[in-house]
Amino acid sequence: MTITIRRFEKSDIENKVAWINDPDNNRFLHYDLPLSVEKTEKWFDSHVGDDNRFDGVIEADGTAVGTIGLLNIDRKNSKAEYYIAMGDKDYKGKGVAKQASRLILSYGFEDLGLNRIYLFTETENIAAQKLFESLGFVREGVIRQDILSHGKYADRVAYGMLKEDWLK
Repeated sequence: MTITIRRFEKSDIENKVAWINDPDNNRFLHYDLPLSVEKTEKWFDSHVGDDNRFDGVIEADGTAVGTIGLLNIDRKNSKAEYYIAMGDKDYKGKGVAKQASRLILSYGFEDLGLNRIYLFTETENIAAQKLFESLGFVREGVIRQDILSHGKYADRVAYGMLKEDWLK
């Protein structure tokens, strides 16, 4: 299976809305649900030309299966926040997320020249933590009651990876 990442396009909005609105996918996501096509179109239009983020689509053999990207790209401090959301359940557990993550990390460290890529995930999201640790992210700590998620405060784990770790 060939895994690629391409820039998110307006034509991807319907897939994103369906993926995010799926209860099997949104347990650890932080959107105002249900997500709508109209709201997502406004989000898309507001970020056209925004060089402080890269929003991508994961493709497996040419089929869109999820989203991935870098947010808050801070060129002064040489860091960005990573995110990933697998949408198509048929592609979960098959190594797609890991391959796509390697591609976005390569883009961040090698193409953008970042020194640090970080992320946050809920303490209960064990599957994501296994993915992040297998990629080489270092668990840096727990932020207690960091975010209101589905009506309750959730603790989140902070992870980070440095360019020197990536290059090893």
